[in-house]
Amino acid sequence: MKSLDFFEHHLDQYLGELRALTEIEAPTGDLENLGRAAEFIQYLLEPLGDVESENLEDHGFLLHLDRPGTGPRVLLLGHYDTVWPPGSWPSPWRVDDGRAYGPGVYDMKGGLLFIPWLLRYLKLSGLPHPDLEVLLNPDEEFGSPASRGHVEEAARRADFVLVLEPTNLEGSLKLERKGSAEYVVTIHGRATHQGVEPERGVNAVVEAAHQVLRMLEFEDLDAGTTVGPTVIDGGRAINMVPDHAEIRVDVRAWTDAETQRLDAALRGLKPAVNGAQIHVFGGWNRPPMEASEASFALFEHARAHGANLGLDLKWVRWGGSSDANLAASVGTPTVDGFGPVGEGAHQLDEYIVVSEVPRRLALLAELVTSLARLEAVEPEPHHPFPPPAGG
Repeated sequence: MKSLDFFEHHLDQYLGELRALTEIEAPTGDLENLGRAAEFIQYLLEPLGDVESENLEDHGFLLHLDRPGTGPRVLLLGHYDTVWPPGSWPSPWRVDDGRAYGPGVYDMKGGLLFIPWLLRYLKLSGLPHPDLEVLLNPDEEFGSPASRGHVEEAARRADFVLVLEPTNLEGSLKLERKGSAEYVVTIHGRATHQGVEPERGVNAVVEAAHQVLRMLEFEDLDAGTTVGPTVIDGGRAINMVPDHAEIRVDVRAWTDAETQRLDAALRGLKPAVNGAQIHVFGGWNRPPMEASEASFALFEHARAHGANLGLDLKWVRWGGSSDANLAASVGTPTVDGFGPVGEGAHQLDEYIVVSEVPRRLALLAELVTSLARLEAVEPEPHHPFPPPAGG
């Protein structure tokens, strides 16, 4: 049974299940809808292996499945939370001009459903496969605060990690992702009447303005380092010198060296307004995912199987972070982007390309079954891997 034929034959069934999952709008923190999504995913997985559901309390349920095989151990990693509150989309599902649209259909419910379909193919084909571990979490879009330890432990148990996040329109795989951080800068001033004696006050909003400009000096766009003061709040009344302000800052970087530089710079912020006080909280929630020789060797292995399916796979650096960052940080060879082709993550028009789904599923199946025959994917000695596509 050829994998591509199998997935082409079952494409309509895949789309039906994807519609049902997409219509369960389950943003991070929405425990009721996350519970509904988890129940549906369990329903799909239970005929294919022993599924465990662990309550992460205020975050939802962590879903785990083990499927014994032969050879190395492969971790299949994904998440089922999304970003848009229910009702944000006029319609949570539509198919138009060969594209399937919906909240989370691209990031990453389309790729999540690759997992039960891979397991169905393995069950029906009878082909040998490696030991498989599936881990699906409900809090990835918030930085995986409750599931991080589980992801890292599962990655340590694995010989390889394949992440089912989506790919771009070129179908590239992801070997590098930026690390991500969230900082909160709080500023304390002194309140007085703005009209009567403003000189006795310490204006926290003015101090915040100084700090926003100072933060932007820490950016290094040539190195891909970004500092984004994205949310600011301060002041109580129009006629009152504000005594409090808060700045929330999104920070991204490609390398550990840059994460350390930025952390030191932000924690070293000094007041510009006499009498103001600054406190910095937060930090890096995901380390950079930097390409290693071992992960590149795994990519080359996938690339060879892609060529047999008519795919010319490239690798890319991706500015957003994912649980791939956590898996790679423990040293396990990790490749991301095995999900569907599409674009528009976190946008009101995100979609996947329907016609490309069978080939992407076949790529996953061919790679996984091939890994059952390998103890390791060895990099070529002294063979530097080429730069990513587009740079």
